[in-house]
Amino acid sequence: MLTAAFPLWAIVLDYVLGMIMWTLIGRTAMNLFLPINSDFFFMKAFVKLTGPFLRVFRPVTPGFLPEPVIPLYVAWFFYMARFYGLPWVLGYDQMAMLSFPLESDIVRGLHQLLQ
Repeated sequence: MLTAAFPLWAIVLDYVLGMIMWTLIGRTAMNLFLPINSDFFFMKAFVKLTGPFLRVFRPVTPGFLPEPVIPLYVAWFFYMARFYGLPWVLGYDQMAMLSFPLESDIVRGLHQLLQ
């Protein structure tokens, strides 16, 4: 069980950071097919959910990046926080590399579903 291996706050923090990261990646992917101002419900949701994060990271976003790539750039910060920051806070011996609780639970659930 994952909760036995990690403190609850670490799992919750990883889930929150992971959902933000994947939502930013989803916005980038969706923007490949639809414009930002599309009337499609999911595109509106991605834009509304990710807008605040893009505004917060605007000061550290290079001006040469094309607009559709900026959410992917911001997602990279969340990935780095999950990959390096969370293990550092927990202590390197508590979390192995690539052991993201959010993705581990998703893969475990898919594995059980497909068996």
